[in-house]
Amino acid sequence: MSDLLTKRCLACESGVKPLQQAEIDSLLIKVPQWTVNADYTEIERHFHFKNFSLTIGFVNAVAWIAHQENHHPDMVVGYDHCTVRYSTHAIRGLSENDFICAAKVSALLAVP
Repeated sequence: MSDLLTKRCLACESGVKPLQQAEIDSLLIKVPQWTVNADYTEIERHFHFKNFSLTIGFVNAVAWIAHQENHHPDMVVGYDHCTVRYSTHAIRGLSENDFICAAKVSALLAVP
């Protein structure tokens, strides 16, 4: 995961090709607990927390990462859980940006 943590998201323009299945599979290894959907266009991870306050703190931290990277996830938020989904809408698939942000979101909960 560490090499993804040091990278920054780059703007994706339409016309850029989405990552292929083999590329996605190799990047998934670097972001444990993230899964890819059946058509390889989106990755997601479910997070669980002890209470609503911790959930919202996490959501705010994800929003800060999204703002810094200019790459925004879809999130589903409940009392003690949050699902984060990444896809690069401009290319209708996955880009390295999705994995960079996934790594940074996972690092929020990493124990030193």
